[in-house]
Amino acid sequence: MAVVVLAEVSAEPLDLAAHLAAVADPAMGAETTFVGRVRDHDPDAAREVAALEYSAHPDAPAALARIAVAAAGDTEARVAVSHRVGTLGVGDVAVVIAVASPHRATAFQVCRALIESIKTDLPVWKKQVEIDGTATWLGLGG
Repeated sequence: MAVVVLAEVSAEPLDLAAHLAAVADPAMGAETTFVGRVRDHDPDAAREVAALEYSAHPDAPAALARIAVAAAGDTEARVAVSHRVGTLGVGDVAVVIAVASPHRATAFQVCRALIESIKTDLPVWKKQVEIDGTATWLGLGG
């Protein structure tokens, strides 16, 4: 049975090592990670991106836990996932996922399903700020 050991929405910088430590288990032979960073461009932006400002609905932590449970399903995976809120500059980490499982295929599958669901289902919004100060609000997910 899958276990979600960490599902957090935080204003503090995210720590990949802490997520890996959270899923560590001697029964697990595979660990996969995903780190989502703020990039300096976006296909919909007219200019270079300077920052992203993330805000979350108060239910976002509970929603993130539900999304993680659904992504892990009936696997034996251990999952740690966090999404950051606040103003993030280019290169800052916005999302961290660590998944451990007995076999690599499951770890990759759960990690992929989790980030895809976060992008569509997590009640987190972002304001994309371009270098000239132009800002655009983007919908659900990060």
